[in-house]
Amino acid sequence: MIYRLIFALLAVCGNASAQGTEEDYRRAFSIPEKFSAAKVMYSDVRPQWISGTHTFWYVRNTPDGRFYVAVDADRKQRRELFSHTRLAKALATATGNDITPGNIPIEHLSVNRLADTLHFVSYGKRWMYAVKRNRLTEQGTAGGYHGRQRHWSERDDEKGAAPAISPDGKNIAFIKENNIYVRPTNGGREIQLSFDGTEGNYYSSYIQWSPDSRKVAACKIRPTEKRYIYYVESSPTDQLQPKLHKQEYAKPGDELPFRIPCVFDIVTGKRLIPETDLFDSQYYLWGLYWNRDSRGVTFEYNQRGHKVYRVLEMSAETGKVRTLIEEKAEKYVNYSRRFRHDLQDGKHIIWMSERDNHNHLYMYDRKTAAPSHQITKGEWYVRDVVRVDEDKRQIYFSANGMRNGEDPYLIYYYRINFDGTGLTCLTPAEGTHKAWLSDDMKYLVDVYSMADKAPVTVLRNTSDSSETMPLETADISRLTAEGWRPPEVFAAKGRDGITDMWGIIIRPTNFDPEKKYPVLEYIYQGPGDQYVPKSFTAYNYFMTGIAELGFIVVMVDGMGTSFRSRDFENVCYRNLKDAGLPDHIAWIKAAAEKYSCMDTSRVGIYGCSAGGQESMAAVLFHPEFYKAAYSACGCHDNRMDKIWWNEQWMGYPVGEQYKENSNVENAHLLTRPLMLVVGEIDDNVDPASTMQVANALIKAGKDFDLVVIPGARHTIGESFGEHKRYDFFVRHLLGKNPPEWSRIKAR
Repeated sequence: MIYRLIFALLAVCGNASAQGTEEDYRRAFSIPEKFSAAKVMYSDVRPQWISGTHTFWYVRNTPDGRFYVAVDADRKQRRELFSHTRLAKALATATGNDITPGNIPIEHLSVNRLADTLHFVSYGKRWMYAVKRNRLTEQGTAGGYHGRQRHWSERDDEKGAAPAISPDGKNIAFIKENNIYVRPTNGGREIQLSFDGTEGNYYSSYIQWSPDSRKVAACKIRPTEKRYIYYVESSPTDQLQPKLHKQEYAKPGDELPFRIPCVFDIVTGKRLIPETDLFDSQYYLWGLYWNRDSRGVTFEYNQRGHKVYRVLEMSAETGKVRTLIEEKAEKYVNYSRRFRHDLQDGKHIIWMSERDNHNHLYMYDRKTAAPSHQITKGEWYVRDVVRVDEDKRQIYFSANGMRNGEDPYLIYYYRINFDGTGLTCLTPAEGTHKAWLSDDMKYLVDVYSMADKAPVTVLRNTSDSSETMPLETADISRLTAEGWRPPEVFAAKGRDGITDMWGIIIRPTNFDPEKKYPVLEYIYQGPGDQYVPKSFTAYNYFMTGIAELGFIVVMVDGMGTSFRSRDFENVCYRNLKDAGLPDHIAWIKAAAEKYSCMDTSRVGIYGCSAGGQESMAAVLFHPEFYKAAYSACGCHDNRMDKIWWNEQWMGYPVGEQYKENSNVENAHLLTRPLMLVVGEIDDNVDPASTMQVANALIKAGKDFDLVVIPGARHTIGESFGEHKRYDFFVRHLLGKNPPEWSRIKAR
């Protein structure tokens, strides 16, 4: 018995010593190069249909380089788009650079209808190439936008639009001193249409002319004071002294501008300013467009708190506003899913809604302001509408969850008639698909793959979904020669014991099923999307490398993420601290029951942004399961983060639920090792969020690590943070002292 105990201890020590070693670190840091996407041949196909034709071109990634090919779908023929030898020689002569046929530096390529003339950018210049005549012509320096581009968090004040010319070309409308004016395009007296515009209540410069050129519409805007965040760049590259950055950044609860659509008749001078009762609590009002008959304007209204969303129509004759479409939800309307297509007949609207618990398409009657019928129906999810063919009364769209027995997140493409009949799958092969349709929708190029299956590209005929022509099958032999192994797609029941949760398992290249491995979970949860990879990736930046240190790395989509059902997603509402973690825990335990190599007594978790918030929440609220957390750029208190993410998922007005979900407010619960990481000039999540949670931890007397990356923006840690993350988990889950950095060559 003593002999057996000693042998068992030696075996455990032997297993542990083979993990987290210098050799493991070197292998981990070599993985990005070894598993580079450049080693996958005949992949990354991104076809470009030549307008109005059945011909498309794409780039073939071959062992000999990148080659441009054109495909004639009617003739089922593939050829070189141009002579690579001739163009390489011509461009080398013109630029003085060494250029090989398989490595021609081409950017922003466009091809004319006859495919005999190319326009592209190379070496900072614009070029035209006549294919048949082999004539290369320089057309000047490649232009670009050199002014300051507006940051995503900055509000569009709608003051900078150019004057608007009427459809008949006779008049031009513009803003002058905050009011709307119009004058003839050929000169003449300007006419002032509005008189009440002020600096604090002005008219938008986005002026819309009616189709009959008689009226203009624009919103009157009452602005609000803006919030700004500030951060210091300690080590700028262009000067010695630090820089102070100031950035507009609205947060939950902030006041927002108020818009009122107004209509002006340029002939009579009559102005219409409507009552605002149908759009009086604005998160945003947008999309002011004229109806085809010039008798009204249509716009959309998102109520503050996102429980009501309306499509509204304002009469250009009376100023009365009526509701065309109304979405209501007890928790929130997921307005980011919106799709609206106004039919040319002026009588109907195709509208997307989650009202039956799944995302589907409806046909609305403008006259009755009610749906005439539901176009798509079932326990599956419409993802995107690709094309609406009004002549044939058909819709082309992508969807997931329609095929039983498969991963419900796999995306397929379909066609359906306006009346809901004739549902046809256009991409029948198993996988998640990306499709490109020809202009007339006769053909589509179909690229499909799975997390564990390399991409395949085919040409299909949309009439019957048949394969017209094989194009490419990815060759991953160079990857497998380097030891690459695919992630395992794994499904198990979540917290309710009924619903399947889907995720992936990544093992190290030297995986030994007889060993015990700590488990690392990479987390990013949230109702904005679904996050576990469903298509083929040679190297997963967030997961692959760290596995080489002796971990099994996993990721799973739990409740609170998208594209399953509204009920599945709504678990997150006012409850982001849930983070799907009860589902993740159940899933990891189920995986460990199947694979004894997974040691659930040593589970760590890491993530960035929302994942940073969630990884810390894991050790605060589930310390019995998660034993260590690495949290990068986390939005640790939703009151500190961007308005659009947090008011939708956490609710409005800001209340106690924000405090209950705050890592800052709950920092005193920490009992597990934690590493906080923040980019010094993070322009996505206010870096003060990380510093405030650090302050709360200090006041609570908690031990933790804090890593600040100078000059970094929104990041999981960059190369320095990656190495720190490696060391953190080696120390706390493998129980080993990491090797000295001087002995390891990091990326």
